[in-house]
Amino acid sequence: MFGTIFLLAIRSIRRHLLRSFLTILGIVIGVAAVVTMVTLGKATTAAVQTQISALGTNILQVRPGQGFGRGGGGSRPPDFEPQDVSAVRTQVAGVTAVAPQAQSTATAIYEGANWSTTINGTTSAYFQVQPWPLTAGRGFTPMEEAAGKAVCIIGSTVQTNLFRGGEAVGKRFRIGNVSCDVIGTLSTRGQAGFGGDQDDVVIMPIKTVQRRFTGSTDIRLMLVGVDQAYATSQVQASLTDLLRERRQITAGKDDNFNIFDTKQISDTLTGTTQLLTRIVAAVAAISLVVGGIGIMNIMLVSVTERTREIGIRLAIGAVANEVLMQFLVEAIVLSCIGGIIGLILAQLVIAVATPLMAVPWTFDANINLFAFVISAVIGVVFGYFPARRAAGLNPIDALRHE
Repeated sequence: MFGTIFLLAIRSIRRHLLRSFLTILGIVIGVAAVVTMVTLGKATTAAVQTQISALGTNILQVRPGQGFGRGGGGSRPPDFEPQDVSAVRTQVAGVTAVAPQAQSTATAIYEGANWSTTINGTTSAYFQVQPWPLTAGRGFTPMEEAAGKAVCIIGSTVQTNLFRGGEAVGKRFRIGNVSCDVIGTLSTRGQAGFGGDQDDVVIMPIKTVQRRFTGSTDIRLMLVGVDQAYATSQVQASLTDLLRERRQITAGKDDNFNIFDTKQISDTLTGTTQLLTRIVAAVAAISLVVGGIGIMNIMLVSVTERTREIGIRLAIGAVANEVLMQFLVEAIVLSCIGGIIGLILAQLVIAVATPLMAVPWTFDANINLFAFVISAVIGVVFGYFPARRAAGLNPIDALRHE
């Protein structure tokens, strides 16, 4: 019996193809919107987590000032000193390594090619705090760091634009007014969590940068590695107390430095993107309800158009449940067809959008199955009332209907 009812539903849909398509258009748009928004939201969350993890895990970033900039008016807060680095490394429990950084910008030149890039002066502890594998060459030696040798390790962006992607290790180029020997090349990291290209960098010994570029021993950033056995919040509290003491900040006064926990940043950004994904998906789901109302409307019209047909079926022996099932199956088939088209459309949109957004595309079977099931449920919910109305028709009155 069910097979016959299904064939009758397909025949009725094929009888009015354009009307059937317009009927399911709301379901198509709703399913496509929900699947697209949730998938892109998850992809964005994954991209954010990847970018933040590139900064390293269990890392505290310490900067002078109360934010990424000094903010507001007033004098600029003092930079850190080399003695601060030594104090943090030796006096704070749970610290594995401290990497001081001094930064500058300059134009690098090699055989007619030039590229404006960031110079990052640091120590070998930088690669202990946040592992960044080399694709070729080696890191700094203690002698090179102590003497402030003009040696450098370059990012993939610098290698591509300055050496045309060719071998760079062992070659010498000029950056600013300094001739620098390339001793290593870094693996590709991509875009940073807060924008910018992480691979557009030249890493040199901090003493070299301070002597040749910044002209001071000031340190604008410290990366503090935290032992996995210690909670970062605990180390952060100890670090705050130490720096307040060293910077002579009395009780009641605000810190003139800030400490960022990369894990907290990751959790915050992840939570924000997930919340936005849920909100957008909820808004997109409204179109599913609109699509369900459209199905109910057309099914009511169909019941009115086929009143005489229903009367004939009831008169020759069909029971009310069979008529109800016929119209209910028709509504469910319409919804399922809309759901399938919506899923296909969603995958096409995602395939186009993910490269443009530079986020990974992973097929989520759960959200696709959930969206399809919801489309079927909408067919049941919004198709039941028209089907019940058809099943409740009086055969005599239905046969008289013109």
